[in-house]
Amino acid sequence: MTDDRIDAELKRALDRLPRRTAPAGLREMIEARAARPRPARVVATIAIFAAIAAIVFVWLRGRAPTSDAIVAEAVNDHLRVLYSERPVEIASGGIHQVKPWFAGKLDFAPVTAFAGDDEFPLEGGSVAYFIDRKAAAYVFHRRLHVVTVFVFRAEGLPWPSTGLRRVGRVDARVETTRGFHVLAWRDGDLGYAIVSDVDAGELTTLALRVAGDK
Repeated sequence: MTDDRIDAELKRALDRLPRRTAPAGLREMIEARAARPRPARVVATIAIFAAIAAIVFVWLRGRAPTSDAIVAEAVNDHLRVLYSERPVEIASGGIHQVKPWFAGKLDFAPVTAFAGDDEFPLEGGSVAYFIDRKAAAYVFHRRLHVVTVFVFRAEGLPWPSTGLRRVGRVDARVETTRGFHVLAWRDGDLGYAIVSDVDAGELTTLALRVAGDK
């Protein structure tokens, strides 16, 4: 197949897809690689793989998230915290120091009734992303375990209406996946997701405190 034929086929495939903007990081990576001098055959191969990557990205972004996506995102974001060299951007001097730090960094006010205690000391907080929106990430500890509490805007997400468990005053999705326990719920305009490999009962205890039920 000639280069012109490859270009034509790729153009037809891409023209049939909805137009969405790729992340800046993806665009910069592709542009940097394209700028390097390459033999013609290598250039054609790179173009094909770049197009495939763009098609996959658009397809994934175009899919509506499901309630399982909330659980999966919570675990993935928790893993980012665990593997980060800087898991918190604001070290805890108490919740009254951490919460004001988010002002101007989020498009909502993160509300949590729990300030940390001797059982679940608060390490600090950082700005995270939850599916397609910004989130406040509070990092707590339970002995040697790390617990992440994500607070984010709830609208537009597929909150389940069945299979829920009553946790204090809220109905939560409770799931165990990939070795982590997840509790997620909606409270008015805000969504909450708590993730850790700590004992499920202890995580529920923390969820009660975050939700405002001692």
